[in-house]
Amino acid sequence: MLEGAKLIGAGAATIALAGAAVGIGNVFSSLIHSVARNPSLAKQLFGYAILGFALTEAIASFALMM
Repeated sequence: MLEGAKLIGAGAATIALAGAAVGIGNVFSSLIHSVARNPSLAKQLFGYAILGFALTEAIASFALMM
């Protein structure tokens, strides 16, 4: 029974990581679209994208810690 609970917990953490991966994909997809629309803001938008990446990755780290 305890082994089953461990496997369920590992599966839940994996699902959370999949959600974080989708979020990171959305961040960089939006970066590509934004730079394509306005190339002069590429440097500023990249900074925002890195911030979004870091925050999304922090959520993934918190999910693994639980």
